[in-house]
Amino acid sequence: MKYLSVAETAEKWQISERSVRNYCAQGRVQGAELHGRVWSIPETAVKPERVNKIKQSERSLLNVLQEEKASRYAGGIYHKTQIELTYNSNHMEGSRLTHEQTRYIFETNTIGVENEVLNVDDIIETANHFRCIDLLIDKAKTALSKKLIKELYFILKTGTSDARKDWFAVGDYKKLPNEVDGRDTALPEEVSEQMRALLAKYNAKNSKTFKDILDFHVCFERIHPFQDGNGRVGRLIMFKECLKYNIVPFIIEDNLKMFYYRGLKEWGKENSYLTDTCLAVQIDIRDILIILGLSTIEKIVFVILKNQKIRSSAYGVPHNLV
Repeated sequence: MKYLSVAETAEKWQISERSVRNYCAQGRVQGAELHGRVWSIPETAVKPERVNKIKQSERSLLNVLQEEKASRYAGGIYHKTQIELTYNSNHMEGSRLTHEQTRYIFETNTIGVENEVLNVDDIIETANHFRCIDLLIDKAKTALSKKLIKELYFILKTGTSDARKDWFAVGDYKKLPNEVDGRDTALPEEVSEQMRALLAKYNAKNSKTFKDILDFHVCFERIHPFQDGNGRVGRLIMFKECLKYNIVPFIIEDNLKMFYYRGLKEWGKENSYLTDTCLAVQIDIRDILIILGLSTIEKIVFVILKNQKIRSSAYGVPHNLV
């Protein structure tokens, strides 16, 4: 059987190469085979019928992430999310790995360096963070629970130097007091009850808004239930909940961390600091347009505003960052 490349197939079907790759990743091209990162498409393959606009617009970001994760599709939104979320979240907490090194670990499961000393924990936690994202894509629709949160923490810190410390309690709540940004957090003996109350309050609502997710995040960070890794676990939880409630996820970029920290500190007094910062870094509108099949910026803005009841300033530089 003769096989065609993506470019040849795109020309034959009169569509973009990206569309051909998406069809292949979604399993809609019979006989298509993935060799490394390259698709081989049977010459006799039939162009998939276009999904009607109503069904396409109802397709969620979670669906796309699950499809691309299953197929290990390179270059899509799953690939981008893994690298960007892992790099930025780890870098905010002191990781010295570069964006390129993070990408290389994800794509090859190896790390190559010359004349450079790397922290082993940085490498381990990067690989672990990829696993955390995979877990949340698989379990996005499940209720947020103590078990899931502890599982995230366990995966994130497994194999690190911290995991070899008896007092560190990887996979469980902290045993020693800690603080964040000079602010006292819950004492070890208070954590279990405060987390129980926080989860009960949060899960009492059938549906969650963007504000509900941010409010949970702030409360979680102020409790600071684990010995370390609270920021990364907290941001992973926000990612999961955004996927569950069909809210465009956001990645706090390292260069905006001071605005993010200010937002956490001021929440309850001035909520717009954190809200605007998070809205400003939601996943690129162009990717969302392609994924959801929406043809205009106005449509995507309308959908998000309708579902989240947020201000249109989300799509520009927030007023407090100018």
